Amino acid sequence: MGIIRPAIPNRYWPCERADIKGVLHGWHTPVTFRSALVPPYLRRPKTLEAALPWLNLKGISSGEMGAALKVLLGPDAAGCSANTVSRRRRDWANEYDGWRDADLDDEPIVYIWADGVHSGLRGENDKLCAIVIVGVTARGQKRLPAIEDGVRGSPQNWREVLLNLKSRGMNAPKQVIGEGAMGFWAAMDEVYPEARQQRCWQHKTMNVLNCLAKLFQPKAKAAIHNIWQAENKVDAEKGFYLFIETYEPKYPKAALCLKKDRIERMAFFDFPIQHWQSIRISNPIEPAFATIRHRIKRSKGRLSRDDLRHMMSKLGQCAEQNWRKLRGFDYLAKVITGVKCKDEIETTDPDQIAA
Repeated sequence: MGIIRPAIPNRYWPCERADIKGVLHGWHTPVTFRSALVPPYLRRPKTLEAALPWLNLKGISSGEMGAALKVLLGPDAAGCSANTVSRRRRDWANEYDGWRDADLDDEPIVYIWADGVHSGLRGENDKLCAIVIVGVTARGQKRLPAIEDGVRGSPQNWREVLLNLKSRGMNAPKQVIGEGAMGFWAAMDEVYPEARQQRCWQHKTMNVLNCLAKLFQPKAKAAIHNIWQAENKVDAEKGFYLFIETYEPKYPKAALCLKKDRIERMAFFDFPIQHWQSIRISNPIEPAFATIRHRIKRSKGRLSRDDLRHMMSKLGQCAEQNWRKLRGFDYLAKVITGVKCKDEIETTDPDQIAA
């Protein structure tokens, strides 16, 4: 005769552990399963716009798309034949052309992040990647104004993207965040020379640590974090010179790497402290496109350049709908008006007082 379990809440189950007398002991909550393959915004997709690109990146053929969609969408997937899926994929090209030509003058852009996301496609140029730009509007809403294919280190490819944004009405952002080793900065100096530049501290940290022996990397990493995570610019400068004095005698390459672009890396201190966590690194791009890069790797590069560009834009637009607002978006109005900060205190320009 089996053991009769007592009546317990649904969220709790007794452990299968008993003592000598057969009495069960211990309670535990059930483990919630979370898929690491399906992105959070696609686990319960409500539209085909989100499901179709992801399933194509997974490698599912058009003929098997109907059965896969029934699992994700249920009864709403009725009538999704192979011809319907193929026709929908052809429409993505026209929708992408319309999206990349849409006007951007409806709301000013305050900050933008730029990066090149490598696709991993086989049979294409190894240096080819997706050029991605993410911006923040005056209301703190993140938007995706551009996804193009090109070479990450080519100033010409970045110039084409920026000129396209400018022709669509995008204003000069107050600050631009990105990695240092890109052709993007040369293009920015030509198209938007008035924009402040901020180099990504996480990329710089990895570059500096690569110049050090592994034995010293943990302490050096903590020392670098003390620089860009300091409470004010004065403490950051102290941490910077302390790192140079500590590691320059034995590792001059690491010290030289940290000295490069020093002014651009300290630019975020001139903006509201509420924005520091977001504008000193280029991470807002990574979470949105890490899943896309993973799916392309799983599909073993079966997509062409055009298909990749169309699907990445479609998935990016779906992810854009769930992006959170920028921290401290209430202070964006002050950034637009030109208010600068020094040691967390707002400073007023004498020209603005005269006006």
